[in-house]
Amino acid sequence: MELYLHIPFCVRKCFYCDFLSFPEEKADGKIRQRYVDKLAEEIRACGKRWSTGQTGPKNLPENPLEKAEVTSVFIGGGTPSLLTPKQIRTLMWAVRESFFLTADAEITIEANPGAFDEARVQCWREEGINRLSLGLQSAKQEELRCLGRIHSFEAFLDSFRLAREAGFENINVDLMSALPGQTSDSFRETLKKVTELAPEHISAYSLIIEEGTPFYEWYGEEGAAPLPDEETDRRMYHETKEFLAACGYHRYEISNYARPGRECRHNIGYWNGTDYLGLGIGAASLMQGERFAVTTSLEAYLGYSAEDFAQGHQYRNLETLTENERMEEFMFLGLRMTEGVSAAEFKYRFGRELESVYWEPLSKLEEEGLIRQYGEGKERKFCLTEYGLDVSNYALAEFLL
Repeated sequence: MELYLHIPFCVRKCFYCDFLSFPEEKADGKIRQRYVDKLAEEIRACGKRWSTGQTGPKNLPENPLEKAEVTSVFIGGGTPSLLTPKQIRTLMWAVRESFFLTADAEITIEANPGAFDEARVQCWREEGINRLSLGLQSAKQEELRCLGRIHSFEAFLDSFRLAREAGFENINVDLMSALPGQTSDSFRETLKKVTELAPEHISAYSLIIEEGTPFYEWYGEEGAAPLPDEETDRRMYHETKEFLAACGYHRYEISNYARPGRECRHNIGYWNGTDYLGLGIGAASLMQGERFAVTTSLEAYLGYSAEDFAQGHQYRNLETLTENERMEEFMFLGLRMTEGVSAAEFKYRFGRELESVYWEPLSKLEEEGLIRQYGEGKERKFCLTEYGLDVSNYALAEFLL
């Protein structure tokens, strides 16, 4: 299984962000400390249920994975790097006391270059955090300003240097394309500057204008935004693949690129259907075919007791996935990866031949040049073609039963 810890605090909200987080004016240091203490309580309470074989509350899985091994931990946000070294230690101690971490567990923390210093990065390494995800987004100062980011490219360079000096050998850099005012040339310059640093992993996403964000108010109306047109957006997308491939990064998922062996194991777990437990406000879980999420109310979360956490009172939206829903997720999450999905794994999980369930969409997409199969016997797999990845929303929708 995998763990996700949500840290919902930022210095300020970026203009495009619709994640569950609170800027400093709404959550000061005292609230952050209360939250960390409460999250440590939840970690310990859930560790007893999911790691020791105790049964959960009604409507939650009744047979937890006894002594389940945790293969990855992802500390996301928000801005987890805002937490003090002492607060990070509190959370990591709670995780290690409560769950069975494998010796080689991948432990990631997200960090903002504007909330980052030597004491913090040293603490992360001391606590066994071995993967760092840096949210750069752009190397151009005017683009960072447009996004509402609190850092400069120079601050990012300082953060990257600190991380390397502290011993981080697995660093991801987040980038965004199709930004207001961005051109193919400016994005290519960002790619060049980042690859010169040789991070192990790069995530490159196109901007999505989400409702409820300042960007939606400014740019949500058709024709009201100085956004790159569709052709420029598509050109950036293709240039990203070509440029990063030339620099030694292989594309293993629609928006993710890595040097060999440095793929994000935590995210691969999501796409492969590995059980994951979300801890902290708003965090989602998928455990033994049950999907549920923690309340999004900070006030309610801070009011829970250890017994409330033990009984699952923090959870909302409990849902038992049907077999059809599990098969759908197997296909449209697994096909996000360039490796695709295994026919043998499908039969192992569902007791049915993949083609017997999905003959029509497989035939249709293969005829359209969007999907292909490769390998033989137990190694036989289906994956999207390059063209299929380009139009993945259309292709993946075909696997809804």
